[in-house]
Amino acid sequence: MALERVDTVVIGAGQAGIAVSEHLSKNRTAHVVLERGRIAESWRTARWDSLVANGPAWHDRFPNLEFEGNQDSFISKDAVADYFTAYAEKFNAPVRSGVEVQSVVRKDRERGFLVSTDKGPFEALNVIVATGAFHKPSIPPIIAETAGLLQMHSSEYRNPAHLQEGNILVVGAGSSGVQIADELARSGRKVYLSVGPHDRPPRTYRGRDFVWWLGVLGKWNAQAQAPGAEHVTIAVSGARNGETIDFRKLAELGMTLVGRTESFENGTLRFADDVGRNIARGDENYLSLLDEADAYIERNGLDLPEEPQARVFGPTPDCITHPIHDLNLKEAGITTIIWATGFRVDYSWVKLNIFDENGRPIHQRGVSREPGMYFLGLPWLSGRGSSFIWGVWHDAKYVADHILIQQQYRDYKTTTERLRAAAE
Repeated sequence: MALERVDTVVIGAGQAGIAVSEHLSKNRTAHVVLERGRIAESWRTARWDSLVANGPAWHDRFPNLEFEGNQDSFISKDAVADYFTAYAEKFNAPVRSGVEVQSVVRKDRERGFLVSTDKGPFEALNVIVATGAFHKPSIPPIIAETAGLLQMHSSEYRNPAHLQEGNILVVGAGSSGVQIADELARSGRKVYLSVGPHDRPPRTYRGRDFVWWLGVLGKWNAQAQAPGAEHVTIAVSGARNGETIDFRKLAELGMTLVGRTESFENGTLRFADDVGRNIARGDENYLSLLDEADAYIERNGLDLPEEPQARVFGPTPDCITHPIHDLNLKEAGITTIIWATGFRVDYSWVKLNIFDENGRPIHQRGVSREPGMYFLGLPWLSGRGSSFIWGVWHDAKYVADHILIQQQYRDYKTTTERLRAAAE
């Protein structure tokens, strides 16, 4: 297959790839976007059926196109995927679907990269890896596959009817874990939920969504996570048009809350004695945001309705006051375990020395230490907002502008050089 030359190759046509393609087009940077599936493929096929965006439509979007309908609603996963497809069509993004990138290597003794794909090679001065951070499902090696249980990652879950008969353990109390556990409990299944450390923001408070509060309180501008918070998940949901996650209410649905899943032996799972502490920590996080919101309202003289009930918690369920530490899965009737335990990155196909000991890219706002190599779609790429659709758009502009600035440096010629070129 013939070698194709282009200034910039973008790998991935999800939200990051589409965003940077728009900015590259505005900068008149010749580029191509390579996607092994369809635009926003992960939104279509790597999510459960009922998933909606975790932020309202007015917030979780690119600046130049609104979602259709109620801007305070939470958009379904398929509508989000359709949105990115429509956005790409809006500026005629040069997306090539069905192209799988196999490797990226630096060219020998000259600037640029060779990008190998199953549809032929590309030569580029710049490569933007826009594949995000959700590459390989991360399942702790606690229970052997031979244990006679159905074990799946949250990315494989689709709906309650998709699972076999029996009770279910969901491991993980972030957005995915609590939403899946909630859906299963509401479908009539008996659910155990393994709860680790988490933050638990209010969905709304005093008439405003929590994404608004993070904005006015300056929390979206945070440039790095607080020390020790790297693995703390956030329990938030847009399900049923948005509601605050409350683990006490989940217990009222018949769910049994347990601590972090630690070990498995002879058919019995053991949980840490921390479910109460984890719930209390989430409550502290929740109340601290209410305190900051109240102070902001007072300081700025805003007329927002008071909401004293937001500080009232229901009774503590027995599964928290008398937690389960050991659970025989057969006796508990558990036939399925869903691991909502996140993902790990896999950049093994990028043959460059630009990764740390954990395989994560070493970068500054997406600019790697290898000239011409960039990354987009990573959490905390430039700040807290990087994980959100609007944040990706702004990260992408920085990267596209960096490429343009470097191009201007390369194109610079002295007066003597310009006169010599004109004479020739």
